[in-house]
Amino acid sequence: MALSKLDSLYRAVILDHSSHPHHHGSLAGKTPLILNNPTCGDVIQLTVELKDGEVKDIAFSGSGCSISTASASMMTDLVIGQTVQRVYELAENFSRLVQGQQVEDLKSLGEAAFLSGVAKFPSRIKCATLSWNALKKAIEADGFAQEILSCHEE
Repeated sequence: MALSKLDSLYRAVILDHSSHPHHHGSLAGKTPLILNNPTCGDVIQLTVELKDGEVKDIAFSGSGCSISTASASMMTDLVIGQTVQRVYELAENFSRLVQGQQVEDLKSLGEAAFLSGVAKFPSRIKCATLSWNALKKAIEADGFAQEILSCHEE
C-alpha cells in the first residue's frame, strides 16, 4: 500500500474514533478520576470498574483534541477484559510507541498503534497518553497497583 494511502487510513481511523468515541460517558455509581493536560487544556474524566484484577468496564468523557479523544476511545476498546498487569504492559508499550521507541508487540495495541505518528509531534505525546495515565491512576486509586508493583519487585 502506498504511503499516502496508509496515512489516509490512519487519519480516517483516528478521525472516526475522535468523532464517534467508543465507551464515551460514565459508569453509574463510579466516581470519575479527572486528569488534565495543562499544556493544551485537554481534560478526561475516566470511570473504571475493576473486579478480580480485571477491567470489567470503562468509560470516559471530557474535552480534548482529536488525538486525546481518539486515544481514549482506542484505549477503552483495548483494555476491557484485560488484567491489571496486562493494562500496565499495554500502557508501557503505548507510551514507547508515541515516543518513537521500538515496541516488540505492536499488534497488541490494536488500533492504538495508528497513533505511532504522534512521535513526530512531541507536543502531542501528552495528548495521546492522557487517558492511559488516567487509567493507571484509577487502578492505583482502586488498590490494584500494589499487586503489580509487588510482582515487579520479585
